[in-house]
Amino acid sequence: MQNYYPHIDDVKKASENLKGIVSKTPLSKNENLSKALGANILFKREDLQVVRSYKIRGAYNKMSSLSSTEKKRGVVCASAGNHAQGVALSCKLLQIKGRIFMPSPTPNQKIEQVKMFGENFIEVIIEGDTFDDAFNAAKKECDLKDKIFIHPFNDEKVIEGQATVGLEILEQAKENIDFVFVPVGGGGLSAGLSSVFKKLSPKTKIIGVEPQGAASMLTSFKNKKNTALATIDPFVDGAAVKRVGDLNYAICKQNLDDMVTVPEGKVCQTILNLYNKDAIVVEPAGALSIAVLDFFKDEIKGKNVVCVVSGSNNDITRTAEIKEKALLYANLKHYFIVKFPQRAGALKEFVAEILGPNDDITHFEYTKKTNRVNGAAVVGLELKAPEDLQPLIDKMKQKGFYGDYLNDKPDLFQFLI
Repeated sequence: MQNYYPHIDDVKKASENLKGIVSKTPLSKNENLSKALGANILFKREDLQVVRSYKIRGAYNKMSSLSSTEKKRGVVCASAGNHAQGVALSCKLLQIKGRIFMPSPTPNQKIEQVKMFGENFIEVIIEGDTFDDAFNAAKKECDLKDKIFIHPFNDEKVIEGQATVGLEILEQAKENIDFVFVPVGGGGLSAGLSSVFKKLSPKTKIIGVEPQGAASMLTSFKNKKNTALATIDPFVDGAAVKRVGDLNYAICKQNLDDMVTVPEGKVCQTILNLYNKDAIVVEPAGALSIAVLDFFKDEIKGKNVVCVVSGSNNDITRTAEIKEKALLYANLKHYFIVKFPQRAGALKEFVAEILGPNDDITHFEYTKKTNRVNGAAVVGLELKAPEDLQPLIDKMKQKGFYGDYLNDKPDLFQFLI
């Protein structure tokens, strides 16, 4: 198993196995980004699968390979959402009983989708704060009750199922592909897809993309061994794992031409742009391959570029958080401690003489202190342009309103967003 490498014949068998189960998702040109970047930008729309992510490919390919005895034992999986939906639907289609462990930060939308796809064939168990917590609980369940564990990425059949995304891209492409950008969580998709391209389109550059707050594959590359991260930022829930799969690491180490990370705020900015400009709804992990394009704008100019849009299972209740992170990344949202003089008209003066005509107060939290001269307030401001920040600070200082700037103080800032 340690020397495993996906064989193209096994990927083709997986593709046959998945016929009638998965959609052959579109490979479509994005006109806005193509024009902006001077390249032919194509989206592989795995967000349009029936479970709204590519994960059904690996889950069904694995579960359909089980023997009748194994199917009767039942299956268990751990997932932040997308793999769970793939397993749930596969349970229903194959009539296998399953228990699905999900971490507590998983958006409710994903939990409800899992229940909907699996119906009475599955049971959802919420466990722990991260994918790894849910994973450990699921493994314990397998050991205690002799069930089959369906790994979300570190499994040969799962990798071969995910690899069918690569086969489809090459079948659909009308031109030679110069670059493929692929999101990386545990590494199942990147391992499978890259294996197909290295065999059938070896000149294509494969770029793996991780969230900056969960750079487990990049860290492993730097350490030259598969490395578990001590902590991760779970925001990009579909791609936030502490440790990638051993199989996946070994394959990606051979195949990926580059491994990069994207700040979570840049991911949020991309989500909003896709919705506002193209009416495309993506989840944070689904935006990774698109968010990174700006970083490669010189290399991809004039090239044929594929971005794998891995999923669209986004919870609408996260919209405010996504907007906030995007504004912070764009340097348009700023938090201050403002010292208001204890006299009538101080707030009016702040609005009229300190704020610019396009500045907007989005947060205001004031508590009158015992200080008889100044009363401090936490104020959030949204600016129209990043260059408006320094003149604003200068005016606050000149007029005696400036207390402190909170954006660069993470210990305090975490309580505001």
